[in-house]
Amino acid sequence: MEEKPSEISCVKMFGGYNKRYKHFSPTLGCSMTFSIYFPPSPSPSHKFPVLYWLSGLTCSDENFIVKSGAQRAAASEGVALIAPDTSPRGLGVEGEADSWDFGVGAGFYLNATQEKWKNWRMYDYVVKELPKVLSENFEQIDTSRASISGHSMGGHGALTIYLKNLDKYKSVSAFAPIVNPINCPWGQKAFSNYLGGEKSDWEEYDATCLISKYNNVSATILIDQGEADKFLHDQLLAHKFEEACRKVNVPLLLRLHPGYDHSYYFISTFIDDHIRHHAQALRL
Repeated sequence: MEEKPSEISCVKMFGGYNKRYKHFSPTLGCSMTFSIYFPPSPSPSHKFPVLYWLSGLTCSDENFIVKSGAQRAAASEGVALIAPDTSPRGLGVEGEADSWDFGVGAGFYLNATQEKWKNWRMYDYVVKELPKVLSENFEQIDTSRASISGHSMGGHGALTIYLKNLDKYKSVSAFAPIVNPINCPWGQKAFSNYLGGEKSDWEEYDATCLISKYNNVSATILIDQGEADKFLHDQLLAHKFEEACRKVNVPLLLRLHPGYDHSYYFISTFIDDHIRHHAQALRL
């Protein structure tokens, strides 16, 4: 019998509650935390659809909950927000905390194949384990109605997970996502270490590569990107994904915003649009 998640904290906000939980993850082999925002409930039997949020490099499950301001729109739209952590923690793998863009806080939402990093299975954690934990322990959450979003490394995670699991998610959106990791330094560093030297294995976790394979997309993909983002031209490569979507007629709304950077100031400015984008898809 798997242990129930234990509640670490609870804070009221916009009539609902931010709650944080800890549980042991068999997938990752360590204790993990995740945060949920429960909107105010119209009745005790009401079930909320869910929006998973995947955070970026160096983040935990708390960044989005504390900084995004997403709860106001989530409360009015009746959508539960689920924020998992970004990697396993506390395993003590040699070198796991040596750099900010790899290892702890940098799971890249893939299943590592290299023995040293075998616990780095954030793809399975997000797609399989976490939804099961939620559906078995939280009656007010309906995991069969789910959408997914994220920022930077988490935007990469949201896009790749969505494209490979079109039956599991109603919609996807991203802020400043790493859309073509096989062609940028962050992605190359992570993929070579987690997945080894075989480039064809890398393509399985690259949204720009995947879109040619998994393009039966009906809901418009929403991406917001700041034009003053210092990572835009060497790490994020938004135009590559735009080009790939155009080739296979996948509906993409890529919004470029002059003056905005890579931070949560940018995310909090446009998060309401993303919550409404997903709420609309989740109601269909």
